[in-house]
Amino acid sequence: MKTKFLQIHPLDNVLVALQDLKKGEVISFKGSDITLTADIPAKHKFFMDDMHAGDDILMYGVLVGKSQYAIAKGSRMDTDNTKHAVDTYCFRPYDYQWTAPHIDSFKGKTFNGYVRSDGRVGTANHWLFIPLVFCENRNLDIIKEALYNELGYNVSEKYKSFTKALVHAHKNGRPLQQVNMDEFVHFSPTYERVFKNIDGIKFLNHQGGCGGTRQDAAILSKLLGAYADHPNVCGITILSLGCQNLQINDFLTDLKDRNPDFDKPIFIFEQQQSKSEEILIKEAITATFEGLVQANEIERQPAPLSKLVLGVKCGGSDGFSGISANPAVGYTSDLLVALGGTVLLAEFPELCGAEQSLIDRTIDEHAAKKFISLMQAYSASAEQAGSGFHMNPSPGNIKDGLITDAIKSNGAAKKGGNSPIVDVLDYTESYSKPGLNLVCTPGNDVEATTGKTASGATLILFTTGLGTPTGNSICPVIKVATNTKLATQMADIIDINTGPIIDGEKTIEEMGEDILHYCIQAASGAIIPKAVLLNQDDFIPWKRGVSL
Repeated sequence: MKTKFLQIHPLDNVLVALQDLKKGEVISFKGSDITLTADIPAKHKFFMDDMHAGDDILMYGVLVGKSQYAIAKGSRMDTDNTKHAVDTYCFRPYDYQWTAPHIDSFKGKTFNGYVRSDGRVGTANHWLFIPLVFCENRNLDIIKEALYNELGYNVSEKYKSFTKALVHAHKNGRPLQQVNMDEFVHFSPTYERVFKNIDGIKFLNHQGGCGGTRQDAAILSKLLGAYADHPNVCGITILSLGCQNLQINDFLTDLKDRNPDFDKPIFIFEQQQSKSEEILIKEAITATFEGLVQANEIERQPAPLSKLVLGVKCGGSDGFSGISANPAVGYTSDLLVALGGTVLLAEFPELCGAEQSLIDRTIDEHAAKKFISLMQAYSASAEQAGSGFHMNPSPGNIKDGLITDAIKSNGAAKKGGNSPIVDVLDYTESYSKPGLNLVCTPGNDVEATTGKTASGATLILFTTGLGTPTGNSICPVIKVATNTKLATQMADIIDINTGPIIDGEKTIEEMGEDILHYCIQAASGAIIPKAVLLNQDDFIPWKRGVSL
């Protein structure tokens, strides 16, 4: 029989409904009867005891809120009776002990990746177009349309055909409702891919490079350099206007600072030095085509799992995120760390309330204090702008049971598993130590995945309870659903379903192993995640302003 409710931690004074519970229903827990005073939808919480105004509300064994007035036992937690609250945090000497999971079933396993000259291994082989300023976005769009159509990367043919059918129906006086989209669902592109070993040609359109502060341009330069240097990238075409803040030499300097041995082909075109736009585009396409011919000779090779760099992210979270998908991904993270791999946990606004446990797991004092400094500076900037980490939960989060940021954050932190934290990275900094790393990014889905990729993630596990199509230009994003209903309803964007954990059909550990097996297949190109199939190439630079 499916369990109706769950106490996540023995110290918690709230229970989580795993299925819809009705007002008046009596819940028996640890020898006590709790009569529900209201309907409790699945994913929401209800109080185990009578609460007084100002009482601590505990979940995941930590403070996540304060009661605002007297609350009767069996009442549903909501934004009226519960407000965000967290304990203070600080550095303290701490000898963190970790028991690594058993990895016998993964020992000796490999994935087929693209081995680069510096020893890093990509999970994909992309050619990358980078504009140094937003003025070049139109030229990139023209090049993209030409290359996508002719080289076999277009995924929108079915929609074009559907639109043509609508036009035909309109001209012939037929009702538009008679045009059936189902006729075009399995439409295949006219052209097969010309370059079999090129997984994609990607375009980093953005709105920066000029007009903002020089600091914005400097951060953008480091971000673009990180993408150019990424092991999932085989070559780069740069488009520059000429007069913008982000100059070519600035970009090249940042690229060399990041990787002094950078040796990928890179083609640079400056519009103000070209005779015409047509010539610029023609030369950029020609040079890129020649580069693609050479890059297509690179083939996948076996590589140890220690070469995987896994980014973990959540978005469109719900009340099951911290119970199913995030802990399962956390177990995957622990497995990979035990195998010598690297895991990147970001979204600093979504670590609010989980800081002390993370600090206590950080094995280097300098890294722990760096985390504290970054968190405090980020929080202060949000408050200075009239906001704060407590305003992070979205209406969708709250509707599905994430009442305070501390509830959301402690569930989100589960994606990092339980291994020691080896380093803390600021935005665009590259990882240098295998193991679990913390990366400073916003919680914003695309800004976070953009930053995580810049720090070196070659795969991203993205958990969601409400459904989100977020992807990344060069790093495959694997969508992990928290519940079976979502996985069924949005099967076109979901790759993995952890709903069996909620249904009592699988353990967190079993699900975590399944996810790692999927990651190995995706890293090898044997399975293509939905976001990749849909060309969900999201890219948003963070200007270091207030973004939660």
